[in-house]
Order: sequence, then C-alpha cells, then structure tokens
Amino acid sequence: MIATTAAVGAVATGAFTAIVPALDDGTATSAAADAPYDAALASASTDLDPVAAVVSMVPVELTAEAESVEDHVARVVQAADLAKLHAEQAREQAERERVAALIERGGVDGWIAQALQILDLPQTLAPAVKKIVMKESGGNPRAINNWDSNARRGTPSQGLMQTIPTTYKHYVHPELKNRPITDPVANITAGIRYMIDNYGMKTLEAGGRTNSAGNYVGY
Repeated sequence: MIATTAAVGAVATGAFTAIVPALDDGTATSAAADAPYDAALASASTDLDPVAAVVSMVPVELTAEAESVEDHVARVVQAADLAKLHAEQAREQAERERVAALIERGGVDGWIAQALQILDLPQTLAPAVKKIVMKESGGNPRAINNWDSNARRGTPSQGLMQTIPTTYKHYVHPELKNRPITDPVANITAGIRYMIDNYGMKTLEAGGRTNSAGNYVGY
C-alpha cells in the first residue's frame, strides 16, 4: 500500500479523492494534468442527484393498499346478507315470469296485470281491481249498461270498468288512446286512473267505494 502511494499521488477534490500518477521525483502532476479528472468528477456529480437517487430507490408499497381494499370489500360483502339478496332476486324474477304468463294467457287476470304494468302500479293491486271489474261488468269487456242515468243521457257505461265515452277518452293511458272503449286493457287503465284522480289510492286499494253497510256502490 505504501509503495502504491509513492507511485501515485492522492489529490483531494472536494468530497472525492482523485488518484493520479506521480512524477519520478514523487511529486504530483500539475493542476493542468488534474483537469480531466476534475472535469470528469464534476460531470458525474452533476448527473447524480443524491436526493433523487434515494427517493427513486424507495419501493412503492402497493401490497398493503391492495390488501386493505380486499379486506374492505370482503367486509362489505359479509355485512350484506347475500342469501337474502339472492332470494329477493329470485322472487322478482318469478314475479316477472308470473305476470308475463298472465298477460300471455289473457282473460280478466291477464288484462288487469297488463294494465297495472302499463300504469307502473304494483301487481298487488290486482285483487282490488278485479273486485271492481267483476262488480261493474262481470268480467265482460263488451258489457254495456243500458238502464242507468248515463244510458238515459245517451252515454252508456261500457267495458270492464264501465266508463262512459268522455271519461274513457280523458283517462285512458296515452299509450292506448287509439284503442276503442271496449278494449279490455285500455278500459281498465281509464277506470283506474279515474278512481285515483277522484277518490285516491285508498279507494282503489279497497276495491271501490262502499256504503255504510260495506256494500259495493260503484265509483
């Protein structure tokens, strides 16, 4: 090590020590000779940003965050009763299929189901609507009342819900306005909308108006 130091000179340049060849008499080379080394060191120190180097070497911790998300999702899923959710979906699908089958089969139940669907009303109203239909027309879409006061005025009640022409025209659902008054689905939409407008949902849910004795009195 001593011999090597004698052969080459050690020149301190800032934070670095440059090892340069020594002359035969043991002295270090001139400052001019040192210039290339100093330039090389200066260039290297310019390219190397110690802070940036340290920052770039810090590993990005994604695993902990990913695990946190997974844990949170797992907790949310566990908090929800998936069995209940799946059961509810199954019930909704079964109800859609039931209504579709009723509509396809037609008849009073199918007409009522379709009318409620068009009106965006719950199918749970079907029994109440059917009660009104059966009281008004006996389920005959072509039924015409030729004996009441409306008939005497020349505007007999017609159809499943026994609406007069002006009432039908005013209350039939817009999608069905071009259908005749005896069209079963259109007639039901007119009757239901008339009842809701004039007597409210409670009367519809009750299956029409009744007297003090609980007997049906129409609407």
